[in-house]
Amino acid sequence: EPQPLFKSVKAFAPATVANLGPGFDFLGCAVDGIGDTVSIRVDPAVDPGTISISSIDKLSCNPLWNCAGISAIAVMRMLHIHSVGLSMSLHKGLPLGSGLGSSAASAAAAAVAVNELFGSPLSTQDLVIAGLKSEAKVSGHHADNIAPSIMGGFVLIRSYDPLDIIPLSFPPNRDLFFVLASPEFEAPTKKMREALPKDVGIKDHVANCSQAAALVAAVLNGDVRVLGSALSADRIVEPARMPLIPGMVWVKRAALDAGAFGCTISGAGPTAVAVTDNEEMGRGIGEKMVEAFWEEGKLKAVATVRRLDRVGARVI
Repeated sequence: EPQPLFKSVKAFAPATVANLGPGFDFLGCAVDGIGDTVSIRVDPAVDPGTISISSIDKLSCNPLWNCAGISAIAVMRMLHIHSVGLSMSLHKGLPLGSGLGSSAASAAAAAVAVNELFGSPLSTQDLVIAGLKSEAKVSGHHADNIAPSIMGGFVLIRSYDPLDIIPLSFPPNRDLFFVLASPEFEAPTKKMREALPKDVGIKDHVANCSQAAALVAAVLNGDVRVLGSALSADRIVEPARMPLIPGMVWVKRAALDAGAFGCTISGAGPTAVAVTDNEEMGRGIGEKMVEAFWEEGKLKAVATVRRLDRVGARVI
């Protein structure tokens, strides 16, 4: 059992865009500047081997039903922590049910903070597995949010049993901007997954496989135009979810008309994500997406332009 090296640790984990169009449950990336923050401290008032949530925004304080708590407990069990108790506070920088990996960001920050408190003995893969336990309980057993939130950049989930994650390196000398338009509308992951088709035709299957492969090639080559085109080409998940988000069809059209290389639903939604290689153009695209949400969906929305987060969850 490792002993704590610090009295307290604070960690931040970034938001994520999962699926990236045709990569349902196996492609995702991290975006910079927005995310969740978790603080962990050794607390003599907490029973040894357990964790207590002392402060949290809008969520359950029961660590067994909170994504950050579940992830923190998983790390403590991996480390066989029995002699000290921990107290945790969580600051939500991401709205709930936004399609930006809100639960994953909390889980990632908690896992990294607990691991750091005890000297960082666990591997990145271990931390993803801990976060997966949280995701499985609150939104489903998928790593396309938790893996990029912990690892940063783009990731490909090659296999879940056993877990096999491949980081995809986007060239550092290429510009890539994500335009995120988030409406005042909650799209629970469970509800959005229930809308998915139970059967998929072979033509749609082949089309999605080819577009997902093209997206991976575009990431590695730094080709934002092809990345955007592939992002927009999902023929299975996006068509099933689009009607559940008011105005989303027109939001995508507005983004493309404004010059975006591609646009789709971020994760389970309702945030729409568009891509471009020009930050100023990205702001204009965001304005058109916000207008479309209001005019066609009667939803207020805000837009932000973000770069790729290449670092992932980190101690701050």
